[in-house]
Amino acid sequence: MPQQKRILAFLKENNVQFSISQHPKAYTAQRVAATAHIPGKILAKTIVVIIDGKMALAALPANDRISFEEFSRQLHAKKVKLATEEEFRKSFPDCETGAMPPFGNLYDMDTYVASDLAHNDEIAFNACNHIDVIEMKFEDYNRLASPVVVHFEMH
Repeated sequence: MPQQKRILAFLKENNVQFSISQHPKAYTAQRVAATAHIPGKILAKTIVVIIDGKMALAALPANDRISFEEFSRQLHAKKVKLATEEEFRKSFPDCETGAMPPFGNLYDMDTYVASDLAHNDEIAFNACNHIDVIEMKFEDYNRLASPVVVHFEMH
């Protein structure tokens, strides 16, 4: 599929072993996890945030919620907010809205990943659409995306 071209080429260029699987169309991370039969703790939902005016990606487990207050505190940021679809849609021309992979470096953005995901051996994420999921070793993801590990969850 043309939407996946960038992420698949990037993984192949970097000699990363991964698998890609299809599931019935789903729009929420928890639903993707359920339909793809992937544990929610390894399925990353990728959200677009705006940190002090700069767009970035945040990846957290499918069933977690982000605490913007905690995230902001850890980054020593004045303001962190969820980006609207209108604000981010054009930044991901090769992805369906809301199905971007957690690789900010492919889109000239910083990437932040939840510490809960960083403790897993594997990570899974949308492959630029709402029917395909890529699974790979977290170690490879970490090497390629160079995310900053943070605690997103609410206390």
